[in-house]
Amino acid sequence: MKILEQGVIPGALSNKEKTSLWSTMLKYRHMYLLVLPGLVFFIIFKIIPMWGLLVAFQDYTPILGMLHSKWVGFKHFIEFFQYDSFYNLLRNTLVINLFSLVFLFPLPILLSIMLNEVRHEVFKRINQSIVYIPHFLSWVIITSLTFFMLSTDVGLINKAIRGMGHEPFPFLNEPHYFWGLLTIQNIWKDMGWGTIIFLAAIAGVDPSRYEAAVIDGASRMRQIWHITLPAIRPTILILLILRLGHIADVSFEQVLLMLNPLVLSVGDVFDTYAYKQGILSGQTSVGVAVGMFKDVVGLVLVLISNYVVKKLGHEGIY
Repeated sequence: MKILEQGVIPGALSNKEKTSLWSTMLKYRHMYLLVLPGLVFFIIFKIIPMWGLLVAFQDYTPILGMLHSKWVGFKHFIEFFQYDSFYNLLRNTLVINLFSLVFLFPLPILLSIMLNEVRHEVFKRINQSIVYIPHFLSWVIITSLTFFMLSTDVGLINKAIRGMGHEPFPFLNEPHYFWGLLTIQNIWKDMGWGTIIFLAAIAGVDPSRYEAAVIDGASRMRQIWHITLPAIRPTILILLILRLGHIADVSFEQVLLMLNPLVLSVGDVFDTYAYKQGILSGQTSVGVAVGMFKDVVGLVLVLISNYVVKKLGHEGIY
């Protein structure tokens, strides 16, 4: 009552506080201007499009639009979960992502440590540039290179096999090798690019810690194990949490370009299903429902993994 009598609303800023906030913003206006383009981009391309999620709960038709399309609630989600191949889509999506998580995620850490140990600066920079280059290649180029190497007709490897008197091996048409091929492509494309953050984290380690370790007689392996890895552990955990948030996402272009009828049983994933239903069949609501389901799964995994990490005594993402 005293608060209300005094005319102060809980949570509201006083005139003095508002003035102070405005003064702070004015003082650091250049910093806010630097943030502004990213903020505008985030609002336009991330916040505003979220209204489109309403389409997942409608029988959307472009003629009627979002405002007049029939509201059907969770109909599309229920049909998606009851889809005959739902568990096959779930299995393929999770396995492809788990392969990437297990085999790709640790490699940039290892490569960063190896590059950090290189003492010749020119040689180090050249190697960094070489491992960065594949990241800038499109999936069309990478898939074309894969066909050029492994296809039955024109593949260099199969030409060598044929030259030795053996029958060519159908690498691209064998379901047992499909997940492995995708993982190898991901490793070649993104392993080098992933080192950027880890190299930056390693560069922030106090050199005096290494000097003290050398005085104590620690080997290079001991220094890496007891100094480098603990120093970059927070970075590793944060990137791991964020990676788990994309466990239901695969590189759509990569999978679509690598798919063929012989590997459809192991290559059909949520993204390709959403593409076929939402774009090819014109069922926009179904495609949006699949995308929303993936996002919810990713959000839940981020929240759980962040909670576990904090319970173990480490820093999370919030």
